[in-house]
Amino acid sequence: MPSQDQSHDEVTSTDKPAHAAGGWGALISTMKHVGAQEGKMQIALSLLNVNQADGFDCPGCAWPEPKDRSSFEFCENGAKAVAWEATKRKVGPEFLAQYDVATLRQQTDYWLEKQGRLTHPMRYNSETDRYEPISWDDAFGLIAEHLNKLESPKEAIFYTSGRTSNEAAFLYQLFGRKFGTNNFPDCSNMCHESSGVALNKAIGVGKGTVTIEDFEEADMIVVVGQNPGTNHPRMLSELQKASKRGAKIVSINPLKERGLENFVHPQHKVAMLTNHSTPISSHYLQPTIAGDLALFKGLCKLVVDAEGADPGKVLDHDFIKQHTEGFEEFIDDVKQSSWDDIEKQSGLTRAEIETVADLYLASDKVIICWAMGLTQQRHGVATIQMAVNLLLLRGNLGKPGAGACPVRGHSNVQGDRTMGIIEKPPPFQDKLAEVFNFEPPTSHGYDVVKAIHAMRMGKGKVFFAMGGNFAAATPDSEATYAALETCDLTVHVSTKLNRSHTVVGKDALILPCLGRTERDETGAGNQRVTVEDSMSMVHASEGKNPPASEHLLSEPAIVCRLARATFGPDDPTPWEDFAEDYGTVRDKIAAVIPGFENFNDKLNLKQYPNGFYLGNTARDRVWVNAGKKAAFTVSPIHDMTLPDGQLKLMTLRSHDQYNTTVYGLNDRYRDIENAREILFVNADDLAERGLTNGDLVDIESHFNDDTVRKVAGFRVVAYDIPRGCSAGYFPELNPLVSLKSVAVGSNTPVSKLIPITLAQAEG
Repeated sequence: MPSQDQSHDEVTSTDKPAHAAGGWGALISTMKHVGAQEGKMQIALSLLNVNQADGFDCPGCAWPEPKDRSSFEFCENGAKAVAWEATKRKVGPEFLAQYDVATLRQQTDYWLEKQGRLTHPMRYNSETDRYEPISWDDAFGLIAEHLNKLESPKEAIFYTSGRTSNEAAFLYQLFGRKFGTNNFPDCSNMCHESSGVALNKAIGVGKGTVTIEDFEEADMIVVVGQNPGTNHPRMLSELQKASKRGAKIVSINPLKERGLENFVHPQHKVAMLTNHSTPISSHYLQPTIAGDLALFKGLCKLVVDAEGADPGKVLDHDFIKQHTEGFEEFIDDVKQSSWDDIEKQSGLTRAEIETVADLYLASDKVIICWAMGLTQQRHGVATIQMAVNLLLLRGNLGKPGAGACPVRGHSNVQGDRTMGIIEKPPPFQDKLAEVFNFEPPTSHGYDVVKAIHAMRMGKGKVFFAMGGNFAAATPDSEATYAALETCDLTVHVSTKLNRSHTVVGKDALILPCLGRTERDETGAGNQRVTVEDSMSMVHASEGKNPPASEHLLSEPAIVCRLARATFGPDDPTPWEDFAEDYGTVRDKIAAVIPGFENFNDKLNLKQYPNGFYLGNTARDRVWVNAGKKAAFTVSPIHDMTLPDGQLKLMTLRSHDQYNTTVYGLNDRYRDIENAREILFVNADDLAERGLTNGDLVDIESHFNDDTVRKVAGFRVVAYDIPRGCSAGYFPELNPLVSLKSVAVGSNTPVSKLIPITLAQAEG
């Protein structure tokens, strides 16, 4: 059924976007979202501190700040994130006393989060089915009691969101490993895990190799499987500048996305007054969903063929000889690939692929950017490695203006991984043991999918989430809910009410924490935290707003107080010092993790106004993977065709959304108003099924198991998407994703090719 926040009769859509991204629409939307919140003046003042050197890091995406920052260094969706967090609406004990959990569970994600900021620690009472206040001391005592009675530390699962700061993440992994487990599933498992796996094997580092300055020099920028207009709007500024100076921008995406077509910078007065937009993409390819591996292999084949026609003039032979391995095997495989397979599996013609290959061959410096459109495919790891192969052929790694650029989502998702939030022993394991004088666990723990399976089987009994919205973000919703409900205890550190608080274990806690925008004051003074952006720049973040409640604790303080309650007064780790002064935490990070030497000194704004660069071995053409060379990777083109009658589904965000946080019910760039239960489908596919634009359908996904996965009452919208493909929003479509459908090599849930069928909605 439609949610109570929308009426299908009011849904509007158009097949052809009428205006550019950004511009007055972005400005009006920003004002609307700020105006809709209580505390408008505080929110407006907060925006002046977003992404400033002495301000706070945007709670939204991880796109880096330019060296020359404006006074308004935020985008439309960043403003939504700040307004959402800085609201003065409150969810306290009085509010939660009004609703039992069963009632809250019937509400939409949008309704839950728009109620306001959590103000008190709360414990679930199963007899009343309501949350009730609990003191912080009692909350930590309860968690410690549950943890200490586990038969094995491996029965505890510690989840992490990308919002968590470096300091909190380091303390969190230290606590978990001292407790005895590597069970650290995190949001990376569901987004860029495929990037890390692919890049580590191919070039020895799981991060991108470019900096923001490289965009100023690139001759060609490929944006694949990414919608920056919604997910990383400030990236459009760099693409706009590149377009204006003549760089070729090739966008590769099944959907035509407005932000990749035209852009008006909302802070450029002349452009705003004249409504003058800048074309972003010089070329736009629309492959079928999961057709990117075949596309990149086709591009590699054309480059190899060009070398054959003009020997010694196309490939960077010196680079290949000095810096790579596996070249001959790769060339043999590429030559044997057939154009029939490439065209069929990519959904593109050879002529379309040749156009992009010609641009690549004419460009000396090339950047390839990607996001979850690649990583959440069944063969996402192989696809990213094939993109790296293309870069390697002409030496487009380790030189200015060129390289690999996975564009991360949440603001510190990359930093959390650097700090050791990973389900394996971290690379700094030995140093961690030395500095803190304990033996960290050596066995692998659970990632997200394995954690869900473990909870379902009764092997995960305490689930602790440091931020995020696990129940909404994860696949196979019914199975995930059941898994969480088997736990003896579920704990969520949160700023706002969300779906996960309605899916409770036998015992459950909500622990409210400070947001990124808020002052973090201790006896040692105002505390700063740090984050790492998509391009390995580390910088400080200091909130300016008064806390939403006097009962809030910071994430570092929550970890430290939990650790002391769990380990007792005799544990030698100075948890109290860490909670009081985050500089002491950074001193330990500097002692443990390479690249953070003199960490506190590097936060001096006079010397490092833009933070400091962690460095990147692949950027320096130093390869620390198994073969000590950048590796060409061989991968077959997989048959991704579906049985007759089925469509390929991909999930995505609306423009009024960031991850699972839904700011509103509109998707301005796709011309959707007042709706989220939407399915975008090619008009010919609708006609073939006897459907017309606006019909209501039930959707069923199809996997090789006995589970029936359905969602009901979705309105179909005719859209510019390839035949056989469809798209819709998560988390509403997450129930269709099977836990058994994961990416090869990374175990990431596959949300970019869910086999579905449609049926006219019943009733």
